[in-house]
Amino acid sequence: MTALPRLQQLLAGARPGWSLEQDFYAATEVYRFDLDRVWRPGWIFAGHTCEIPKVGDYLTLNVDADSIVVIRSAADVFHAFHNLCRHRGSQLCDDERGHAGRLVCPYHQWAYGLDGSLLSAKGMPEGLDRTTLGLHPVHVEEVGGLLFISLAKQPIPFGPTRAAWGALLKPQGLAHAKVAHVADYLVKANWKLVWENNRECYHCNQNHPQYIRANFDHYNADDTTAAIRQQMQAAVAASERKWAAAGLAATHKDTGMTVFPDVAGQIWYSANRTPLVDGYVSETMDGQRVAPLMGDYRDADVGTLRMRSLPNFWNHSSCDHSVSTRLLPAGPQLTAIRVWWLVAADAVEGRDYELAKVLPFWQLTSEQDWTICERQQRGVNSSAYTPGPYSTVKEYNVDGFVRWYLESLRRMQS
Repeated sequence: MTALPRLQQLLAGARPGWSLEQDFYAATEVYRFDLDRVWRPGWIFAGHTCEIPKVGDYLTLNVDADSIVVIRSAADVFHAFHNLCRHRGSQLCDDERGHAGRLVCPYHQWAYGLDGSLLSAKGMPEGLDRTTLGLHPVHVEEVGGLLFISLAKQPIPFGPTRAAWGALLKPQGLAHAKVAHVADYLVKANWKLVWENNRECYHCNQNHPQYIRANFDHYNADDTTAAIRQQMQAAVAASERKWAAAGLAATHKDTGMTVFPDVAGQIWYSANRTPLVDGYVSETMDGQRVAPLMGDYRDADVGTLRMRSLPNFWNHSSCDHSVSTRLLPAGPQLTAIRVWWLVAADAVEGRDYELAKVLPFWQLTSEQDWTICERQQRGVNSSAYTPGPYSTVKEYNVDGFVRWYLESLRRMQS
């Protein structure tokens, strides 16, 4: 059976409320469809503007075989291009980050401006039409210090995302932050398994001892006692009284994870601010602040700002530090994951913060998740694997993610 009919068969056989067939998590053919129908058409988180603070600074990332360079071309202007020369296709930038007054191909020295235009083509005829040989452009958008790219010719509008996130991100000050630490992981699991794990806290009580001490969202309708609900309501009420003067508000006010994606599987981005448990002002090992306040915050008690966007980004931001996670597809059963820890731009390591206190909460939680995902991939690969049912009270977001994913494939059918 050829690839497209096999995909159509898999889509037709997907059972609502149940996990996906093995091929969705393991087959090369499905992975290729994921690249073409989910990753390239969507908005992909690339990095932070604070990573490229000066004109000419650039960063690169790989979406499978597509290498992309994102460059700051003016004070508040960013361009993105496919990272290949228009002469014979050599890769232009080998480093993950760098600085360039212009982009020069190391092979034959064709040179490009920061806007991607061809400036010089050494050894070529005078009549060469350089206007047609600029770098292949990639769409790029910025919101609140976050950079997103799209490989689509006509991407879905980014304006609604900017409108929804702009005010929420502003007080965090990510555009004026600095990277305190980066950790890279090559997780031996399909990217969808990583997302599915992220979209439920069914596993949290047994697997995330640090996380559950700080948060309410591991409780659900089936295990939220009256006492826990009262604690959550008290935390929301206290935050509303305290945060109003600073222009902040709790936007997720109940136990359980905020709904994302929606049950129709259409929404690819969301953000919310939620209170932490009593006594916690930061997602740290003891709940206490470990770095200077970020952005516009004047008080440590601001809960957590949480963002997520499909197919590859989530972020948890506390008053004093912010943690971003980026997924990139690296193969049918491989996901390249980068985790950033950001602090205020003027914070000095060793004086204002210590990595030994900033890192552990999310380093432990993240690595616990990667172990879970790799274990699940090994199980899914078994000849005995068959789809199983989702819990309606604990895995509603996994069901939403799978709906979104399947709808993305169906929408792009040709």
